Amino acid sequence: MAYTLFGIPNCDTVKKARTWLNNNHIEFEFHNYKTSGISVKQISLWLEQVPLKVVFNKASATYRKLTAEQKSNSENQKEAISLLVESPSMIKRPVLMKDNQVLAVGFKPELYEPLF
Repeated sequence: MAYTLFGIPNCDTVKKARTWLNNNHIEFEFHNYKTSGISVKQISLWLEQVPLKVVFNKASATYRKLTAEQKSNSENQKEAISLLVESPSMIKRPVLMKDNQVLAVGFKPELYEPLF
């Protein structure tokens, strides 16, 4: 099975990850949250492998616009999943997977190099 990179195309970090993968001749499928959305099932799979605090990007502009109640509720995994499905821009980007395994959340060359 091929690699899948989850993100949004205009994100600088996602652009860097896509460029790195292309430059290293690594085939991958790009899953664009903006056009394809993200499912509860997919996020739940990630959270079986990676802590919520890694996946939920509290530094995002979208998170900062949440109400105090929504921010408080985002500490609950079920509520956080609902928020992430509704606003995938709050997911830390990119998420790299292969064979239903999360390989990396975020991008830095030194994070990707040992994976390949």
